[in-house]
Amino acid sequence: MKTGLPQKQKGAVAIEFALVFVIFFAVLYGVVSYSLPLLLMQSFNNSTAEAVRRSVAVDPTSLTDKAYKEAVEKVATDVLTDKLTWVPSAVRDSIQKKAEYDLNNKILKVTVKLPSTALSNIMPVLKLPGITVPSLPDDLQAQSSLQL
Repeated sequence: MKTGLPQKQKGAVAIEFALVFVIFFAVLYGVVSYSLPLLLMQSFNNSTAEAVRRSVAVDPTSLTDKAYKEAVEKVATDVLTDKLTWVPSAVRDSIQKKAEYDLNNKILKVTVKLPSTALSNIMPVLKLPGITVPSLPDDLQAQSSLQL
């Protein structure tokens, strides 16, 4: 008595595995490749909010307007630099940090921006027919502002 697969079925398992593996790999790669940009955005939002929060501690009564503006912007920029030290160095150099204090309206605006092309240094893009993974906007950007 013969056991095992019939002659016609021998290659079917390999074909099914190949088809399922491609789908499984694409889904797994999608999860992994979108996690870094989402982590970066969360970190950008946290760092800009923290920079604005810590800038409130600068005493405006002890400084001239120009010195106050410089002190607030320096505190905010230092906080951004400190909070984003964990970012891989291949990406860190491309991050654009900006802190602007408008003396007329007394509004501090802190912005962190990263061109999505900088992510290609550490994360390859998977191009499939009809879809690109990860498909990101041109810039990953976070902004926080506060009227002081």
